[in-house]
Amino acid sequence: MKQLFNIIALAVCLGVNSSSADTVVREAPDNTFGGVYAGTVGFLLGGAAGGPLGAFLAGGASWFAGKELQETAGLSGTAYEVEDNAGNVRTVRSPNRTWTPGDQVEVKGRRLVSK
Repeated sequence: MKQLFNIIALAVCLGVNSSSADTVVREAPDNTFGGVYAGTVGFLLGGAAGGPLGAFLAGGASWFAGKELQETAGLSGTAYEVEDNAGNVRTVRSPNRTWTPGDQVEVKGRRLVSK
């Protein structure tokens, strides 16, 4: 039984690809700040004017409006769509460094680092 466990453990370790890297697919606009700022203000003003229901309605509408306003004003930040080896794509912010499509990166927490 102990040998079987060791054989299975060895097979699992050999099957793991330790050199996997994610690939930058494309650059995407990041309007998170506009949405959060406008959503917070809308939430507070809507709550003052219309109670709990007003807070949620105004907060949600303001969040969408804030993101659109930030993009329209040309103040979008930079985010990148990153594809992993399994084919999953996710968007990751990278305000301190620029990447080009095809770059091999690693996602650490919520940021991209060189691979």
